[in-house]
Amino acid sequence: MASRKKKEELSLEEKLEQALVPVEEWPYEVPGNWCWIHLLDTFDNVTDSKKKLATKEYLEEGKYPIVDQGQEFIGGYTNNEDIVYEGELPIIIFGDHTRCVKYIDFVFAQGADGVKVLKPKSFWNAKAFYYGFQSIEIPNLGYRRHYPLFKNICIPIPPLNEQQRIVDRIEGLFAKLDEVKEKVQVVIDGFELRKTVILHKAFTGELTERWRKEHGVGLDSWKKCLIGEVFVLQAGKNISAKEISNQQSDLYRYPCFGGNGVRGYVDRFNCEGEHPIIGRQGALCGNVNLANDRFYATEHAVVVSYKMKVSTSWAYYYLKFLNLNQYATATAQPGLAVSNIVKVPIQYVPFEEQTEISRILDDFLCKEQQAKEAAKAVLVQIDTMKRAILARAFRGELGTNDPAEESAVELVKFAVGE
Repeated sequence: MASRKKKEELSLEEKLEQALVPVEEWPYEVPGNWCWIHLLDTFDNVTDSKKKLATKEYLEEGKYPIVDQGQEFIGGYTNNEDIVYEGELPIIIFGDHTRCVKYIDFVFAQGADGVKVLKPKSFWNAKAFYYGFQSIEIPNLGYRRHYPLFKNICIPIPPLNEQQRIVDRIEGLFAKLDEVKEKVQVVIDGFELRKTVILHKAFTGELTERWRKEHGVGLDSWKKCLIGEVFVLQAGKNISAKEISNQQSDLYRYPCFGGNGVRGYVDRFNCEGEHPIIGRQGALCGNVNLANDRFYATEHAVVVSYKMKVSTSWAYYYLKFLNLNQYATATAQPGLAVSNIVKVPIQYVPFEEQTEISRILDDFLCKEQQAKEAAKAVLVQIDTMKRAILARAFRGELGTNDPAEESAVELVKFAVGE
């Protein structure tokens, strides 16, 4: 392909021809008064490489919000007035590595590397450009930069009045979906609270109060003791990282438990049977998992066995209820010593009641998990519906287009002639 002439050397007709996509090259049909334009011709890149903050310079509070390429809308704050964006608003932030797209209509500071600040051309309603930009399928290159792909991407442009109608229709539909999303998120967010409540009832005796009455036993059948009097705690053994595979296979078939759960798979085991596993180092120090069959426990994991008659399920739930991380040493790298765990006070419950507690918890948490997964599926469906709405919007399929309106080509012609 021949290189483009410099813009100042082009006539109005040549500029227009260079910006517009020939009809025979349109990715798909759009209404007759729309047109397709090369993406790089739809905005000005007003990114200022000298005005950006490294993540380590972010403040939790400050005068100016920082917008970066992260998933969070606001990455942090700064009080540095010298790095505040001074151009016209609104603009669009594009995450060069993350593909995140953000609509910004307030004073902000540009954050970290990978931020592209894009000012829509005059033929765009800025909000329509924001939604249109999101309707584009930009291939995922991982953490590589995506901006270089723009030279091969084009976008449809509706007439200006139609752009506003599209924005109104999108935002009306999105508002309804967001109402549903908010209610679904409440269900998901409440999972941990409901779990905490049921565990508290289980290990304070409330959950099986009726069961005890029916079986003629009282709460005095629960015996106060220490973890070390009921459980046997054994720290795992060191294993080199090169022995651990990320994938399970015929050779690497045994799960390897570290401080935060399954770390990978190995070709040998040092434990077998069903056991609770306590993490004793790292950010999730005190985290409790459940292992069964044959597995390998590293030095960052504590394997739980029993001195007394204990239901493994009951032990697993009880250890989670205890929040053992509160007994970790307060250092940069938290650690939970076996010598500290064994001194934690607990109440030993008769085995028959342990079994009833486990049965109720298994049933309750299974139903809760199913409800949580169903709610998460709804969130995925909502995101899918939003993408479908954006796709239909920029195909002219929302029923808002007026074919009598002036062609978007005239908008582009006016803009390239400025």
